[in-house]
Amino acid sequence: MSERPRRPARAHATDAALWLLLCVPVLLRSDPNDGGSWPLVALGVTVLGGCVAVSRRWPLVPLAVTVATSLTVTPELFTASYSPALVAFGYLAGRRRARTRGALWLFAAIAAAGLLLTTVTGTPLGQWFTLLLALALAVVAPWLIGRYARQYDRLVRSGWELADRMERERAAVADRERLRERSRIAGDMHDSLGHDLALIAIRAGALEVDPGLGPDQRRAAGELRRAAADATTRLRDVVGVLREDGAGAPTTPPGETVEELVARARASGLPVTLTTPPMPALPGMTGPALHRVVQEGLTNAAKHAPGAAVSVAVAPETTGVRVEVVSGPGGSGDAALPSGGTGLVALDERVRLAGGSLTHRATADGGFVLTAVLPRDPPPPRPAAPTSARELDRARRKVRRGLTQAIWIPLALLTALGVLMGGVALWTQHRSYLEPEEYARLHVGQSYAEAAGELPARPLDGPPHGAPAEPPGTDECRYYRTTLLAAVPVYRLCFTAGRLADKAEVPRTATR
Repeated sequence: MSERPRRPARAHATDAALWLLLCVPVLLRSDPNDGGSWPLVALGVTVLGGCVAVSRRWPLVPLAVTVATSLTVTPELFTASYSPALVAFGYLAGRRRARTRGALWLFAAIAAAGLLLTTVTGTPLGQWFTLLLALALAVVAPWLIGRYARQYDRLVRSGWELADRMERERAAVADRERLRERSRIAGDMHDSLGHDLALIAIRAGALEVDPGLGPDQRRAAGELRRAAADATTRLRDVVGVLREDGAGAPTTPPGETVEELVARARASGLPVTLTTPPMPALPGMTGPALHRVVQEGLTNAAKHAPGAAVSVAVAPETTGVRVEVVSGPGGSGDAALPSGGTGLVALDERVRLAGGSLTHRATADGGFVLTAVLPRDPPPPRPAAPTSARELDRARRKVRRGLTQAIWIPLALLTALGVLMGGVALWTQHRSYLEPEEYARLHVGQSYAEAAGELPARPLDGPPHGAPAEPPGTDECRYYRTTLLAAVPVYRLCFTAGRLADKAEVPRTATR
């Protein structure tokens, strides 16, 4: 079993500093509810130490423990001793935890526990709203800030990682370009030397059958022809080793025109005819591709159909140029065979890079037709968006989304809390609202049992500020709202020995 990696000393020092900072409010005993005795202070310091110790591995556990400790002190959640810990652990939970579902469930559980605690203890419902407000400001808001900080750091790390990756990719591209250039040089060497060796073999073959030469000279010409053929084969093998798998065809333009290429082949003894109208020089890669098609067609004809007639036709079209090389059947009858299997593949790649298309077929009499259609102005290739740029843009959108959430989620929570508090306040006020008609039906001397049918479910907690003194000799006075929204005036009903002894509207009027 491998040894578990140790956390760096810097992390331990940070945790120790955080623990000491959070223990300061507890040690000051600023809250008499939890700082009145040293055993409670020692317990709080120990609990905070354990929370800091597990905060890196389980970020939500310290937050839940601190909330539980605060709720045992006050149902309103806010305490002077543990509120800094709530803020700190809320921030760390958002900073160190990627997923949000667990935190949202914890927030909902805290709200539900506060409501249950308020109901069980019989405390006013306003304390629960205070708990929700403290939860939103001391826990949820730091948690959102921590999440934003986490996403921002992730964006920064992604930027550096992408920059490093782009550096490596640029180095790899440079290496590939160097290898590709070597492959192009090798391909051009094969194309030019292979063509020249094929022409040498044709000339040697012509000398081999020349009756004007002696036997020794014809035998030397035959050896020269066979040596040229063997050199072509070895050259193809060497170039095949030099070329990379899947490497593109060479794009270096040759130094001669199609007319000069055909004239050189004709001078070597190849029966070839050229049909082409006067045309301007073709731009870009179209001209080299046209030259390469004709060269490959002549090389194949000289190699596989020696002595057969070859025709080359170049015809301009509306958007490009069409070239066709037709070779007849040769003495060996293998004119339809491609040159080693790689020439046509490389030629097809060359034509494709120029924006054209290449076709080849065998004729009914055993000949071979090579046709290429090349555009005059090939469209430039559209580069694809780099993967690194897409990833960086995705990371930026995620950070912007996190920042937006850090703004609107607290606002939505505060708005929902305000609406909830307003609704509960209206409901509470409605329970203590006494309608004017019901108040008018009440009369002095009426028993409480008779008056209870007209009274609301709950009176106010006490008289409003500035209310006149209650009538002397009464046992109990109850206050009810005259309107739902205003705090004054209120109705005052005083009872003596179970009967209504006084009714008045205060502080506007005070009747006996």
